[in-house]
Amino acid sequence: MTVQEKYQHLEETIRAYNPNANFEQIRAAFVYADNAHNGQLRKDGSPFVTHPLAVAQILAEELHLDSESIEAALLHDTIEDTAATHEDVARLFSPTVADLVEGVSKLTRVQFSSKAQEQMENLRKMLMAMSKDIRVILIKVADRLHNMRTMEYQTPAKQKQKSLETMEIYAPIAHRLGMQKIKWELEDLSLKYIDPIGYRDIIDSLNEKAAEYDGFMATIHNQITQRLKEAGIHGVVYGRMKHPYSIYRKMYTQDKNLDDVFDLFAFRVIVDTMADCYNVLGVIHDLYKPILGRFKDYIGTPKPNGYQSLHTTVMGQNGIPFEVQIRTGEMHEVAEYGIAAHWKYKQNGQGSGDESSYEWVRRLLENQEGSDAEDFIHSLKVDMFADEVFVFTPQGDIINLPNGATPIDFAYNIHSAVGNHMVAAKVNGRIVQYDYHLKNGDIVEVVTSKNAHGPSRDWIKIARSSNARSKIRQWFKREKRDENIANGRLSFEAELKRTGVSLKELTNEENLPAVLKRVAYGNLDDMYAAIGYGGVSSQKLVGRLREEIASITQKHQADSQATVPVEGQPEVSRPAVPARSHGEQGIIVEGLNNCLVKFSKCCSPVPGDEVIGFITRGYGVSVHRTDCPNAAPERRRGEEADRWIKVSWADKIRDDYRTTLEVVAKDRINLIVDISTVLSSTKTRVMSLNARSTHDGFALITVEVEVSGGEQLQTVMQRLNQISGTMRVTRPAG
Repeated sequence: MTVQEKYQHLEETIRAYNPNANFEQIRAAFVYADNAHNGQLRKDGSPFVTHPLAVAQILAEELHLDSESIEAALLHDTIEDTAATHEDVARLFSPTVADLVEGVSKLTRVQFSSKAQEQMENLRKMLMAMSKDIRVILIKVADRLHNMRTMEYQTPAKQKQKSLETMEIYAPIAHRLGMQKIKWELEDLSLKYIDPIGYRDIIDSLNEKAAEYDGFMATIHNQITQRLKEAGIHGVVYGRMKHPYSIYRKMYTQDKNLDDVFDLFAFRVIVDTMADCYNVLGVIHDLYKPILGRFKDYIGTPKPNGYQSLHTTVMGQNGIPFEVQIRTGEMHEVAEYGIAAHWKYKQNGQGSGDESSYEWVRRLLENQEGSDAEDFIHSLKVDMFADEVFVFTPQGDIINLPNGATPIDFAYNIHSAVGNHMVAAKVNGRIVQYDYHLKNGDIVEVVTSKNAHGPSRDWIKIARSSNARSKIRQWFKREKRDENIANGRLSFEAELKRTGVSLKELTNEENLPAVLKRVAYGNLDDMYAAIGYGGVSSQKLVGRLREEIASITQKHQADSQATVPVEGQPEVSRPAVPARSHGEQGIIVEGLNNCLVKFSKCCSPVPGDEVIGFITRGYGVSVHRTDCPNAAPERRRGEEADRWIKVSWADKIRDDYRTTLEVVAKDRINLIVDISTVLSSTKTRVMSLNARSTHDGFALITVEVEVSGGEQLQTVMQRLNQISGTMRVTRPAG
């Protein structure tokens, strides 16, 4: 079809379900998008505008969305990929359409430290827009669906990357919104590129057995239809195979072949009333033998996304099991199209739209207010994508929590005051630990006390839901500000020390405005408090300040290389910054002041050893002995040559340095006693000692000690060598 024919087909589709749509504005959106994308092509060589047309067609044909959604779908790439702006779209169409387009568009004007960070921020922005208008995510899911349908034109690397992203993010979003039909297609298309061999094996196996399976399904269909007719129940029966990804998951997680997959077949019975649902259940259980433990009543206990249905698995002919789902017509619409079904009923004047059913979206985002992108995505995967567990209050009310939830999650789901005053929890009448994982059907009771001291910081790690963690953080934020500031400052200072930059340098008058702008806090106390109550980690904040830290480090190096003339001797110069006679942990690093130093564990240098330094990424300078294999001359050449740096022992050193000795001796009784006597008499502190015998009569002893320097170490090694039967005493390296 030509572009114009595709647009005409779109109009016809919309007219069939919404004859009152604003076709003038829809056509204007198409013309605007066609002009804006003029000259742009897709990977398959077709005009780019065919993509927004296809997205709009999905929204119209499969989701029956309103005029504004169709307009936004046609325009959804204009802000991102053309010269069009939010203001242009708002002026020509409407502020609502512009907001929908902006919500779907990526963050194209912000620089990110990594691809993962960019992906997280894009998803976060989209979900923020979704909280204001749920249609944003419907357009985005349709956009991803069309991209997956045309994925064969992308490179193999892009196919895998986009398919993994679809499987991890977009298919679960479609599931959480109740859009099962689209979720299944997204999963199947993703599997096709993630594991093409596994996907092809399943498709080939299904094709091979198509005749056999079709015969079985036709027989079951006829049996159920006939029995419903005899019972006087009006209903429509559909039969289908499980979709390929569902089969794949069962085959590979349970290590089965296709013949062993349980309930490969599924039947749906669509009836007129809720009462008929339960009547049909009786008919099915009379006709076939039900399998124990495989019945679920999602009508009495709907899923959080509004899904309602009766599920039962029964045994058919020849011992073949299959699933039967029983629901009303309206329940079926919601099961297939989720929230889009609510929009459809709202448009046709048949219902309110029931957006309150999706209040979880707003709650999820409110709980994550102020969190960074990584925490946001982690909570999103738990709250939005995890399986649910249904538990009961002592009064019989049903509470829905993410899988793996604990009594802490239950308490804060009831009310923040209940969680803050909790002193114990009972499950099914018995006291349980706070980290107990709740199970379906548990009756949970929270014991509270007015004298409770409030939540523990450990609860944040135990809680599974972002709702609970957010409320615990809020309590600490409100009740313990002074303590949070003190703890946060200590944590930030310790993390900053790893970079070789002091807190005083970073937060002086010259640097402070840039620092506060970069971390997005009004003042340092607010930043310290956020670290203290767990709102953000010091590691992430230091990561955001890389440019400022790099600038200070460069200044250190420039200062160390600068020289000034000696007074009275203009031809002689000296360093502008005097060399230090003492340094960090007794080590002076050439050209760097106040630099974090750590002693390499592979060779454990002590004063007196010849040493060299290696500039690590984020952990200061690592000091090695020059005879350490990890600091061998050949390693100091090549790409990392400039990271090796001259270091020396300072005049003033610490009292203790840790190092390791290896003793090889003839195995005999009291050998360890003699070694211990030497260590004790030389006043050497022993950190650990490990000994083992070999089959040829030798003993290998490794002892980790603390010494004041090379002189004490030499004394210890000489005395150990003098022990009867000692073959050698060495210091391991590498």
